[in-house]
Amino acid sequence: MRPREPQQTALPSDGARARDEVVLVGVVEEERWRSADGSFAVLRVKRESDDEILFVVGDVGGLAPGEVARFRGRYEDHASYGRRFRAVAYTPVMPTTKKGLTRFLGSGLVPGVGPAIAKKLVAKFGDRTLDVITTQSARLHEEIPGIGKKKASAIAEAVKARRADAEGLAFLHGLGLGPAMAKKVLMKYGPRTAQQLRDDPYRAAEEIPGIGFATADRIGREVGIAIDDPRRAAGAVLHVVGRAADQGHVYLPDEVLRAQTRELNVPEDLVAPAIDELASRGMLVLDEGDVYAPPMHEAEVEAARALARLVRERKPPAKMPEALAAITDLGLAEQQEEAVRRSLTSGLMVLTGGPGTGKTTTVKAIVRAHERIGHRIVLCAPTGRAAKRMSEAAGRDARTIHRLLEWNPATGSFRLCADEPINADLVLVDEASMLDVQLAASLLDAVPPESTLVLVGDVDQLPPVGAGQVLRELIASEVCPVVRLDRVFRQAQASAIVRGAHEILAGRAPTPTPTGQKGAGDLFVVRAQEPEAIQQRLVDVLRRIPAAYGLDPKRDVQVLTPMRKGPLGTEKLNELLQTELNPPRTTSSLAGVMRAGDKIMQLRNDYEREVWNGDLGWVTKVEDGVTYVEIDGRAVSYTQDDVDSIALAYASTVHKAQGSEIAAVVIVLHASHHVLLSRPLLYTALTRAKKLAVIVGDPRAIARAARTAEIAKTYCKLGARLRAWKTGASSTRSRAANDHGSS
Repeated sequence: MRPREPQQTALPSDGARARDEVVLVGVVEEERWRSADGSFAVLRVKRESDDEILFVVGDVGGLAPGEVARFRGRYEDHASYGRRFRAVAYTPVMPTTKKGLTRFLGSGLVPGVGPAIAKKLVAKFGDRTLDVITTQSARLHEEIPGIGKKKASAIAEAVKARRADAEGLAFLHGLGLGPAMAKKVLMKYGPRTAQQLRDDPYRAAEEIPGIGFATADRIGREVGIAIDDPRRAAGAVLHVVGRAADQGHVYLPDEVLRAQTRELNVPEDLVAPAIDELASRGMLVLDEGDVYAPPMHEAEVEAARALARLVRERKPPAKMPEALAAITDLGLAEQQEEAVRRSLTSGLMVLTGGPGTGKTTTVKAIVRAHERIGHRIVLCAPTGRAAKRMSEAAGRDARTIHRLLEWNPATGSFRLCADEPINADLVLVDEASMLDVQLAASLLDAVPPESTLVLVGDVDQLPPVGAGQVLRELIASEVCPVVRLDRVFRQAQASAIVRGAHEILAGRAPTPTPTGQKGAGDLFVVRAQEPEAIQQRLVDVLRRIPAAYGLDPKRDVQVLTPMRKGPLGTEKLNELLQTELNPPRTTSSLAGVMRAGDKIMQLRNDYEREVWNGDLGWVTKVEDGVTYVEIDGRAVSYTQDDVDSIALAYASTVHKAQGSEIAAVVIVLHASHHVLLSRPLLYTALTRAKKLAVIVGDPRAIARAARTAEIAKTYCKLGARLRAWKTGASSTRSRAANDHGSS
């Protein structure tokens, strides 16, 4: 996240207006401050032209003391910090003067060279020091006392690497890449950077997160790739297929892929050859007129095969009466008892239902029945928070699917699989609506064919972030038993949250708790229309919650919003809420920069740290460029290179909150969210709350969300593959019966 500095005023200086950009060349003397993600920094720099000391601020975190750089930007006078230079870009420069060479070599940037040896080197070789080091390194050993052969070689390699980095960054900045993105590209390709981007910049869009087709295309134009170049056409096709996966599609129909590729200004006669060429190289899979990325095709086919293997009727276990006797004291409704029976007589079963319909009690009953007859039971869920909820509800250990399958970084795969399956008679998965086709395929591969798999989820929630709506596809295929819990129990009917959730499913805006009343599961709507007014109402609500409900606004409340960007997105709201809930200790602190006490969220699965997408934690300290965090009672640390794996989490997107449950939820809705407003989104947000839900925003946005029943269609053939298997299996059984009858 970009740190936001205190209010500032840029004034004209040196006879130029503040917006005019100039070039400053200087040596970094000291790093005064660096953001948690390592990109934004405040550097003390000595200007080369006159040795004046000044501060340079901006995305210059890639520089270290001793380095010389050419900065592009403007001078400004800041109300709090005085005169400084705001850099919009920089390029490292290898020093050429004796003074600069001595400072550079003695700064610690070159391992094995300190100030004393640096002086000896420059005294001996003068302005040609770097050339001697890189092309005649033997002279270091022969002519400088204290430098052995190994040390001379190490110094040469270090200087070559520094020079290559400087040249690479200069090349990348010349292409218009910012400092942070240039650093990513350089880390990926190293000394091959310039050649790689000249040969095929579109590969970078596939291999480096953050470089999309537009950036690759801009680079392509800079290096002379024509609009009708086959490399550009192939890059566009891969971009469209990759973007489709980000939008939830497992594949794209050929005609859709062609149309979307043409929208990127790719000549029509190049699209089909590009698709065929990529398929011949194994970079795409063509399947009956549909186009897949290879991992997606493999996942869909394998998931369908594994589900088909599990779909079968079983004879009731010999101890069926004993199993059912174990649940008699739970007072189950007919649907709930049917779910228990199905779990004992099926290889695959789905249990679905909304809030207040008894899913948790039914899960307890299924577990108890299987326990009674000695079955080995494994409970799991897609996220850490969902697994924790499941564990608390069932009274036994539940793990994330990733932890259950045991990721092996050395092999890049899960340890548990078909060859080494899960040791269980019953595998029960909660929050199965979050399962995408790739995660489902990995899990299904490890479920033994003789086991029972029970998928529990609310199909009315948002679809998974990944591609493929597995639960919805499975239910629609009608190949396995599906138990739908649709009766809302009397106790749950007292909750305005539960009632509101079912009103949303019926297409109506939820009815709030009457003003002045307070009960179980309260729901309130705070009206505001302008973004600034919504922000202020949000802060007011958070200030009132502790006295009214005895809840901690940091630990017991989660703010939810549909999107990341904009005045009511997570980025801006987190800056606002950080200032409110974890104010800075000094006036010079920057909003949005992590500090001790901040609530954070893990943004992607990290198998080495064993933390998962959506996990929540707390910053314990930030020290020497390292951010220390506690997640689920475990200490985890992030360096500046990987701190972008976490973000402030006072506000979260609704998607990121899936699988969680928290005492109070404050939902922000506004007309600017119109693209994402939908019934599943509002329903998912509301059902995260246990005791209190507050919707802050425009009532028209609430009504629009409740009316918008469907989210965009996604392409997935998991259900079709299962139906085809069922039809084929039925035909096989019919032929077998006829053959038997005629014999």
